[in-house]
Amino acid sequence: MVSDVAWYCRCSKPVRVQPAASFPFLSERQACRFLAEMISLTDSQKIGMGLTGFGVFFLFFGMILFFDKALLAIGNILFVVGLAFVIGLERTFRFFFQKHKMKATSFFLGGVFVVLIGWPIVGVILEFYGFFLLFRSFFPVVIGFIRRIPVLGSLLNLPFISGYVDKLGESNSMV
Repeated sequence: MVSDVAWYCRCSKPVRVQPAASFPFLSERQACRFLAEMISLTDSQKIGMGLTGFGVFFLFFGMILFFDKALLAIGNILFVVGLAFVIGLERTFRFFFQKHKMKATSFFLGGVFVVLIGWPIVGVILEFYGFFLLFRSFFPVVIGFIRRIPVLGSLLNLPFISGYVDKLGESNSMV
């Protein structure tokens, strides 16, 4: 069992973190730098997190209310703007407009456009497909993280679910 004693990083900012056993693949200095960068958010990143969160909420709420056009449009706009605030405009453009991700980007942004012009079901289907293509290289990391969560990890390891999750967790492409 991991000790509950916390230690302080000896880096530019004092940051209280979990024991080094939480980061077995990083040296102490790398863990300190990683946590200092992850914990400290700029004001624009905090705003972006809020906008992205509201965007996801509006998207989810719009789907619950039978694909309400207005809620889905607001959710799409908030999500994309929030993403730009979190990672910055240049990195957002670099992520979406890489040569090997153009198909995924066209489906995702095309879905956003289709929702905005008033066809919510078709637009959401296009968005989901584009989202899957854009972020499929992140799925192994997400699935590995979810498998470590007590209740969700046991659900993902059930026999009839684990086969699908293992296929989804396989990734041949790099980010």
